[in-house]
Amino acid sequence: MKTRITEMFGIKHPIIQGGMHFVGFAEMAAAVSNADGLGIITGLTQRTPELLAKEIARCRTMTDKPFGVNLTFLPSVSPPDYPAYIRAIIEGEVKIVETAGNNPQKYLPALKENGIKVIHKCTSVRHSLKAEAVGCDAVSVDGFECGGHPGEDDIPNMILLPRAADELKIPFVASGGMADGRSLVAALAMGAEGMNMGTRFMATKEAPVHQNVKDAIVAASELDTRLIMRPLRNTERVLKNSAVERLLEKEKALGANIKFEDIFGEVAGVYPKIMTEGQMEAGAWSCGMVVGLINDIPTCKELIDRIMAEANEIIHGRLARFG
Repeated sequence: MKTRITEMFGIKHPIIQGGMHFVGFAEMAAAVSNADGLGIITGLTQRTPELLAKEIARCRTMTDKPFGVNLTFLPSVSPPDYPAYIRAIIEGEVKIVETAGNNPQKYLPALKENGIKVIHKCTSVRHSLKAEAVGCDAVSVDGFECGGHPGEDDIPNMILLPRAADELKIPFVASGGMADGRSLVAALAMGAEGMNMGTRFMATKEAPVHQNVKDAIVAASELDTRLIMRPLRNTERVLKNSAVERLLEKEKALGANIKFEDIFGEVAGVYPKIMTEGQMEAGAWSCGMVVGLINDIPTCKELIDRIMAEANEIIHGRLARFG
């Protein structure tokens, strides 16, 4: 299937694995890329630029296909050394970067000068247009369904994607609620050039996360995610557990007076405990409503091949009958 996204990134299938904290290691990125999607290493999961350089080199030993690196620009008093992370990406000869968080504008010249394509994650049309205006090559449009940070507008993809298609000139992919061939065909119908999947890729054989995490995703339904940190205007969609229920009780009790320090125990430093050690009650972790559509743990190749076969059957079979 050829789209503007497959052409831009040199991939066979228009399926991207989004950057995920303590999930986007070399094993994950390589497995997706070897299955003819686009795998992504999560840059800031690597504590230093030197470690990122090693992770990129490790990924090169696992795949000869294109893969990218995610770089999230966080609002912080003491931000990571972003120029050094970018140097590691450039020196590692990575040609695709997924940016997220704050406006990537000041980092774009260094990336563009080295022939790197940039796809920026956005949760609104206005942010997508800004990304286009500052020179991003593509955007990943995240609907309200998505795991992680859906923004504060609460617009689901059935509205957000057609709106993006109406406004944008650069290509975009759909993110949030994407799981199968139906997701891909729906995204294409609404103007996207492909789809970005996070939660779905966590429930694969190669995902370098604890089996407890994969089992929790398969067991969950679409009713099992919660929105946290709304009063802090840092909304995050997570899978419910005892830590999340405790956090929501604090939000209810403290109301507008809540501060990040009040929920520190439920959100700070929890990812290694959950993703690596499988301590499923350790804290809040990003997860999309799409868990309701995830019922198995295939290999990345099995998953992507199945998605593409299903998408082709829908386009040439089911939809063709309505012609």
